[in-house]
Amino acid sequence: MENELVTLTASQKRARRSRSVAIGLALFALVIIFYVATIAKFGPGILDRAM
Repeated sequence: MENELVTLTASQKRARRSRSVAIGLALFALVIIFYVATIAKFGPGILDRAM
């Protein structure tokens, strides 16, 4: 069986890159939302504790 590689066109590469950036931004937004929700749930006092 021969290895057949797919060659992407320039527009396909741009589309892939755009999707990757969009997924990365969505993941970053979820992290921020979870962080803010955690602070809201536990209150600002969670940041003022002894280590």
